[in-house]
Amino acid sequence: MTMCGTENPTSNNKTSCVSPANGNGMTLPSFPSDHVLNLEQGDPTVFESYWRKMGDKCTMVISGSELMSYISDFTSVCWFLEPALEAAVRRFHRTVGNAVVDGDRHIVVGTGSTQLYQAALYALTSPGRSEPVSVVSAAPYYSSYPDETDYLCSALYKWTGDAYAFNKTRHGPYIEVVNTPNNPDGTLREAVVKNRSDQGKLIHDLAYYWPQYTPITRPADHDIMYFTFSKSTGHAGSRIGWAIVKDREVARKMSKFVELSSLGVSKDSQQRAAKIMGVICDGYENCKSTDNSELFFDHCHQIMGNRWERLRKVVEQSEVFSLPNYPKKYCIFFGDSVEPYPAFAWMEAEEDVDTEKVLRGQIKVQGRTGRRFGVDQRYVRISMLSREDVFNHFLERLSTITSVTNGH
Repeated sequence: MTMCGTENPTSNNKTSCVSPANGNGMTLPSFPSDHVLNLEQGDPTVFESYWRKMGDKCTMVISGSELMSYISDFTSVCWFLEPALEAAVRRFHRTVGNAVVDGDRHIVVGTGSTQLYQAALYALTSPGRSEPVSVVSAAPYYSSYPDETDYLCSALYKWTGDAYAFNKTRHGPYIEVVNTPNNPDGTLREAVVKNRSDQGKLIHDLAYYWPQYTPITRPADHDIMYFTFSKSTGHAGSRIGWAIVKDREVARKMSKFVELSSLGVSKDSQQRAAKIMGVICDGYENCKSTDNSELFFDHCHQIMGNRWERLRKVVEQSEVFSLPNYPKKYCIFFGDSVEPYPAFAWMEAEEDVDTEKVLRGQIKVQGRTGRRFGVDQRYVRISMLSREDVFNHFLERLSTITSVTNGH
């Protein structure tokens, strides 16, 4: 738990919900009216401003003779995992309190969480079965699960769809992916398929279980849980993800998958990730002498809270769309009851329309349709992680919609 949490992250720096100005009142560069604002993907550029403010604190120099070998530690289950990154990951989670890393827990590094998802499916299945193992997740599920699961046309596993509709008696062995907080709707999730037996296994996707998005209610402690550098700190370009795995043999098989698909993970990226995690942890360990605005999770929680407050004002005024309501929960990191601020806005039209097409046609905003997430087309996912100028123009355009049935 940190003693440096922001008690009320949205009490200051409020801006008009429809103004194309940033929090300092400065006029933002305008976009042409026909320019499409791409808010379909979760590219975390919102955090760029924080890291720019940090200057050279995360700068590191790698000489031409360093990090040349494939091998990091051949005695480790994950032999290409840099010891510095393993130590940083364990420290990072201890600082935040969002996952159990002590005891017999194995760390597996991957090229982002996408590779770790594939590695987990590989590790939990065995060749020689007459039918592939079913993979399910509760709708609305992450839109990439179906494509990622079936991309290799594996004989080991196949995408079966909504976990709510899965019948283990009829369909047999299965793997359920529990995404919490859930992408796209931000809700906290638990397994849906009940009465699990040896036929059922779980993978926990915890990409967004970080204090800027959701209250940290307890340290997660599951058999397989993976996280990603892109959503924890915003460094999507480094392509680093890591899994915390209880079973040594499962961790070994996951490492084998990464070895066979990419012969390890960039050491340069691992060292950079370790450095940045260390800077964040140092800030909280020295927080008595640090301005809260320099603490990463406090700063980013305030940004996300401010964005959600402004978006809700626009949506309430339009009466065309609705947003989920998230109850406050006690956060062990901030030491207070806080409201979730998900990375995506899960918008629903009040009328039966294709909301993605409405936004694209009326205000040139690209979201991702609910159909991709296994639900109705009235829903659309909008990224809350864009740069500030893009987000402000999105609010300005959204405020002009008075009806979803008027011409596109």
